This record gives sequence, structure tokens and C-alpha cells, in this order.
Amino acid sequence: MSRTINMGIIGVGWIGGLRARTCATHPLVKSLHLCEVDRDRLQQMAKETGASSATTDYRELLSRPDIDAIIVTTTPEQTHYPFARDCLLARKHVLLEKPMGLELKEADELMVLARVASLKLTIGYTQRFNPKFAYVKQCLADGTLGRPVTALVSRHLSRSLGNKIGGRVHLSPAVMEATHDIDFVLWCMEPRKPIRVYSQHAYGVMKQAHGLPDSQWIMVTMDDGTAFTIGAGWALPPGYPHFSTATIEFHGTEGALLIDDSHRDIVLNTMGKGMVLPLSTMPGESVGHVYQGPMQAETIHFIEAVALDRPVLVTPEQARQVMEVTHAADLSAERNTPVTLPLE
Repeated sequence: MSRTINMGIIGVGWIGGLRARTCATHPLVKSLHLCEVDRDRLQQMAKETGASSATTDYRELLSRPDIDAIIVTTTPEQTHYPFARDCLLARKHVLLEKPMGLELKEADELMVLARVASLKLTIGYTQRFNPKFAYVKQCLADGTLGRPVTALVSRHLSRSLGNKIGGRVHLSPAVMEATHDIDFVLWCMEPRKPIRVYSQHAYGVMKQAHGLPDSQWIMVTMDDGTAFTIGAGWALPPGYPHFSTATIEFHGTEGALLIDDSHRDIVLNTMGKGMVLPLSTMPGESVGHVYQGPMQAETIHFIEAVALDRPVLVTPEQARQVMEVTHAADLSAERNTPVTLPLE
């Protein structure tokens, strides 16, 4: 049985703004309530979405019993855990951007709070809602590929995005970028569990600017002997004509699937800006009357999970497992040796 809900969003920058626009037009959202510390951005988004209320103090959203759910899209990433914790303590369903915390004990606490209060808690692993990724999952679920054997994902971001991320938080490519692909492959590999992680950093231009590697390669071994490799970087030269590029290979006993997510299918070349590959952001973007990309679908999924009392696609337990793998990857790169899971 459906009902309309009242939605709050804490943080309406780039990602929060995308989610706010989706909520504002969904028939199951009765009212929208925004929180943002940047007053100019808050006023802009409140006007654009027709929000019922707008505040710079997130505690105002928590104190309102009529608000059913809250989307936490704050930066820097250190704020994710305390904001999500406060929302759950206020008995609000929560969609939280990744990572769900910086330490595993933070993830454990959020899971307990949600479970005890029977609240929905899900993490923004948007790429599960990318149709190309969903097709890989479907081919495994229906037996087209047979049993999983191995997978390879290589993802790289523009240097401008790398500088933006590196400038606000000192977290590795494993935690901030490869995390989406680790989540995806672990999801495809279920019910197999990761037991060992080996990782290496590669340093270049980001070391001097932010003390971070340009890229990170991660090999994960599963409990049945299958294995996969994730490569993630954020230092594509400024002349590279788009935001992100990815390739996926997934091999099974009965077939192999090769996915091109490099966004080279649309090429725009102008006198003013030269060559550009449009529509290449990972979350997606509005294109006139339609939306291109996975974030709108993910936001609608959360709205319907709350309003229709449906299960969420990304469980907090799955997100915690991704955190454990990314932490192990950073430990492995630091120690130059494989790390066994689970972490102590």
C-alpha cells in the first residue's frame, strides 16, 4: 500500500541538487525540505525545487516528526557518519552517500541503529543503477555467463575531479573511486565472500598536489578461489575530453561480457571548446526533459522503498563489506603485502 512521504536532504551541492530535483517531481514525495550551509546555494535550490522549507541547520529537519526520510549528501566525507547517525536516532529512513563512514565501527553502529529502529538505511552505490552494470548482474543471475570466474574494471577520472576530491579529503582512490566498482563486483559475486586483498599505489602528479596516488590497483580473492581486479585513477590530463571513463570485463564458465562505459559514443567538437565527450559524469545529468545516468533511478528507488515499504537494493551490510575491502586495499598498499579478511 503506497503513501506519500516528506523528504529531507542535507547538503544540496552537485549531488544533493541532482537528488533534490528528482524528489521535487516525484508523485510519492508530498513535501521537500532542504538543508545547506551555503546560503546562496540553499536559496537557489529551494526556489528551483519549490521546497516546503529550507534551513542551514540540519537539526531543524531532525526535530520535525512529519519528515519521514533524509538523504545525506554532505562533504567532506568525515561528516557522513555523524549526520547519518543523528538522522537514524531521530527515526528517519536514510540514504547516505558513500562511504558510510571512515572506520568499520562507525558502519557497525549505523547498522545497529537502523536495525533496532526498523529503519531503511542504504548507501549511494549509484553504479548499480547503471543499465550496463545491471546487464552484467542479469547475465549472471540468469545463467548466461555461468559461474563467475574473474572480473576486471578499469576506471579513470579527469584531473579536475581528482583535484576537487583530493583538495577536500585525504582518502585514497580505493575509498573514493574504486569503491563503486568493488561494490558492483562483490554484488555480482554473491554469495562468495572476499578473503584476501592485495593493492599497489602509483604516484604521479597528485603526490605533490595532495599527497595522494594518481591511481590504485586492487586484486581481491574470494573464498571459492575466484578473483577480480579493480583499477582506479583520477589524473587524466586536462585535455582529456570528459569526466570519467570505464571498461568492464566479466568472465564466467559459460561466457564473457565486455562493457565499454568510456562515453565515446557522443562526440562534440566546437570552435570554442574543442572536442568534448558530453554526458560522461558518473551520476548523470539532466538533458532537457529527460535524465541521463543512474542517479535519478537510484533516488527514485529510495523514495519508493520508503513510500511502498520495499527493501533497498544496497544493504548496509554490503556497504560495510565494501568498506572493509577498501581499508584492506589501503593497508596492503602501505605494507606492500596481501591483507587477509576479515580485518581485526
